[in-house]
Amino acid sequence: MLQVKLIVTGDDFGYCPRRNQGIVDCFLAGAVSNVSLLVNGSAAADAAKLARRYNIPIGLHANLSEGSPVCEVLRTNSSLLNQDGFFHGKMGFRTALSKGLLNMSEVKQELKAQVELFHELTGHLPPHMDGHQHIHVLPEVRHVFAEVLEEYGIKYTRVPIEPGLHNCDWIPPSLMDFYRGVEEDSFNTVDVFTKHGIRWPDIYIGLSTMGKNMSVSNIWSAIDTAIVEFTSKAPVPAHLTPQSRTVTIELMVHPGYPSIPPVGGCGEGPDDFSQSWERLHELQMLIKPELQSHYKTRNIQLCSFKDL
Repeated sequence: MLQVKLIVTGDDFGYCPRRNQGIVDCFLAGAVSNVSLLVNGSAAADAAKLARRYNIPIGLHANLSEGSPVCEVLRTNSSLLNQDGFFHGKMGFRTALSKGLLNMSEVKQELKAQVELFHELTGHLPPHMDGHQHIHVLPEVRHVFAEVLEEYGIKYTRVPIEPGLHNCDWIPPSLMDFYRGVEEDSFNTVDVFTKHGIRWPDIYIGLSTMGKNMSVSNIWSAIDTAIVEFTSKAPVPAHLTPQSRTVTIELMVHPGYPSIPPVGGCGEGPDDFSQSWERLHELQMLIKPELQSHYKTRNIQLCSFKDL
């Protein structure tokens, strides 16, 4: 039987105490196997302590779009900030980038400061590093991001290209447009990351199963679709039979107990995404026993980046 290694990554660890608690509860229930830390999150230090206490595999969720920089010299008079003194936001960052307004040396400075702060909080370098709101695959940023990973010897990242995404008719057109942009940026990033010796799982899932769209059947079908597409395209190494090969998947999730203002966020308070009932819905779906039993029957082993 085909062996599948599945990394279920809880993003935005450190965002607020309630998101932290929700992610920890998922980990203890065997529903999340890995977390991604926002070091500029208001509860980042608490998150790092929880990861140590429960031995939760933890990587870095690099953030250039929400809240405040961790690099002190960039907190005033930096191209990364808007007029209110915060990062430009998910779409604002993309707009500023497309207009040539962002200084890539400042991007690098902030990414390095976040790696250093991660090390300070956790006592080790991140085994994997990805980007909050997928900023790490954007033009120009992808080169700087890859340089930082290579410099620190961080081997793994995320490349958000989801098989079967275009057939998901439940995703609203405006959101699908954003996802298509992320996908295009990701395709254009593959060669850059490869050149720097950076790796990522064979398959990425997480856009089609986010928030209210998460259900046990949606996760099953996303995994099944992705495996069929991957195994039909990827040649089997000569020394393996198709049944004995291993496929690696990352499932990106955002579970938690919804944030209650003013607590949370990365400097500006919690956003709508974190306050939404959809965070709790994801938590409830992920801990369902039928999802766990599906993993077992399909020979799917939950793991973290350290296990690849």
